[in-house]
Amino acid sequence: MTEEVKKETAAEAPATEAPAAQAAPTAQAVPNPAEGNAAPPDLNVSDLNAVRSIIEIATTRGAFKANELEAVGKTFNKLTAFLDHVTKTQQENKGQNNG
Repeated sequence: MTEEVKKETAAEAPATEAPAAQAAPTAQAVPNPAEGNAAPPDLNVSDLNAVRSIIEIATTRGAFKANELEAVGKTFNKLTAFLDHVTKTQQENKGQNNG
């Protein structure tokens, strides 16, 4: 084959897609409460606890690359500190309301 034919054949070949596990997540628009009757996003402490559990499971199963672990760990620690603070504050408020 000539070089020109090889280039045409390569150009006609369909591009391979990245595996689903490595594909970048698609961004979804977050509803803006100022626009029409859209309700604000509902995110609560139990959702954040679920995220923390998801991070723990994904880490245990080796879902993160070695160079990503520092960022994952820092985010996990920050989320854990926030949830601990919220839990402590809720318990203090509950104790004050009962006492």
